[in-house]
Amino acid sequence: MTVPALEWLIVSSRFSPPPPTALGLSRNAIIAGSVVLFHVAALWALQSGLLRRAAEVVIPVEILSEFIEPPKPVEPPPPPPPPPEPKRQITKTPPPPRPQAIREPKPTPAPNAPTGSVEPPPPPAPIAPPAPPEPPAPPPAPPAPPSIQLPSSNADYLQNPKPVYPAMSKRLGEQGKTIVRVLIGVDGLPKQASIRTSSGYERLDEAARAAVMSWRFVPGKRNGVVEPMEFNVPINWVLN
Repeated sequence: MTVPALEWLIVSSRFSPPPPTALGLSRNAIIAGSVVLFHVAALWALQSGLLRRAAEVVIPVEILSEFIEPPKPVEPPPPPPPPPEPKRQITKTPPPPRPQAIREPKPTPAPNAPTGSVEPPPPPAPIAPPAPPEPPAPPPAPPAPPSIQLPSSNADYLQNPKPVYPAMSKRLGEQGKTIVRVLIGVDGLPKQASIRTSSGYERLDEAARAAVMSWRFVPGKRNGVVEPMEFNVPINWVLN
């Protein structure tokens, strides 16, 4: 029984008097109860999925197969054709120009010259050789070395005494040679003295230095000018 039929029963029951039933209920109450039961059953069927299953059974198998069938794969479009290769342009090199013959100008005869024989021109005069270069000037002569006159202690007028031989050195037989380096001033007097070469004995070296410091000297000169100057004074210590 469908919903419109139930509604027709409800409408007809409103206008027709309800007959009595065996259980003592009226007809309207029975129809209303059946309608309520029908709605309850429909709701229960919707919740439990019975109507959905019935719809699935009613739908034809072909329609389901149409929905289930997967779509066909789309074929990719063919690749575009490769672009045509550009044509190479062949450039022709122009041919080289042909050499033109050089025409030599014809000699024109002089207006007063005879038309018979032509005399050749005179030969050119020989070129004089260049003059030899002048020899370079000689370099200037180096300056003359300065004339140096060393101090001296051998002048007779100086009257310098001989060095005193130490008595202890005589006893011990000490001999040798002492060289004293002395600085002579412009006045001829010694300013300072030092032992340049030792004799090997301190007593002999000290006696030589003391003797040189007591002497007088001829002062040294440079280019004739007196100036302080150093020089070496040798003293030999020999036992006779």
